Amino acid sequence: MAKKYDVYGIGNALVDMEFEVTADFLSKALISKGVMTLVDEDRQTEIITTLHGIQHKRSCGGSAANTMIAVSQFGGKSFYSCKVASDETGDFYFKDLMDNGVETNLSTSSLESGVTGKCIVLITPDADRTMNTFLGITQTISSKELIEDSIKNSNYVYIEGYLVASPTGKEAAIKARKLAEANNVKTAITFSDVNMVTYFNEGLVEMVGPGVDLLFCNEAEAYAYTKTNNVVDAAKALKKIAKVFSITLGAKGAFVYDGEKEIYVVTTPVEAIDTNGAGDLYAGAFLYAINSGICYAEAAKLGCTASSLLVTQFGARLQKEQVLEIKAKTL
Repeated sequence: MAKKYDVYGIGNALVDMEFEVTADFLSKALISKGVMTLVDEDRQTEIITTLHGIQHKRSCGGSAANTMIAVSQFGGKSFYSCKVASDETGDFYFKDLMDNGVETNLSTSSLESGVTGKCIVLITPDADRTMNTFLGITQTISSKELIEDSIKNSNYVYIEGYLVASPTGKEAAIKARKLAEANNVKTAITFSDVNMVTYFNEGLVEMVGPGVDLLFCNEAEAYAYTKTNNVVDAAKALKKIAKVFSITLGAKGAFVYDGEKEIYVVTTPVEAIDTNGAGDLYAGAFLYAINSGICYAEAAKLGCTASSLLVTQFGARLQKEQVLEIKAKTL
């Protein structure tokens, strides 16, 4: 019998606020470039106060949320477990998820008091994205946010690596994986960010457990996790923890292991201005494709095509019309 959801995701709910800045600004503000750094609310407020960049529109984000929205935009069915507060930002987040066709554990009547998490995304002229994140109430995301019936009624459970930074979040991620395994639901995980791999390695190993069905990571994350410095050696090590995996290679495309063979997907060069969300969109397109019976090579091609368009504009999300155009051209 067909499952209700293609993908059930769990991750941090963060409202993204994107700014264009210079590398000099990052240096003067003592912000580490190109990675995600966790900060407290005062530090985030301080950064916002000193920003002289151009702010683009805010949107409901967090890595896994972007991926679940992408699954929905492409025509799949997704569910997202997360935690926001009963403030204006939380209401905005809930509405944005619903408007994008993603079902969720959230309901306006069940939200707790507190502060919804926010992520300042700083885009430099080289198209690199630097994130400073105040987790807010999502730091306390726990197994309480899991909806077991929805997990059982999904083809895949997709776990965001960022959850490793929260003890209760890590616990929820492990429980979601185990629930999936016990109910013949496939498991997928994204490493999320090289800082997560570097500073929370033991927790990430716990989250992966005996192994997952599908793993997403980029080149830097793959090398950091496997302690290697090239795709061939990284792939050899990742085969021990994932039946299928994809390593995104930036402008070079992607490397996919489909369980039997290794596949390189080459992309057409583009003029990138903002790489924020590219990996999340890639994962969403990929997950949509394999749930639709499309082979891994074509799934990677769809992900690369979508991400190549995304990086030519600001924001972590494509417009629905753009997604439909990509589907028409690629599939």
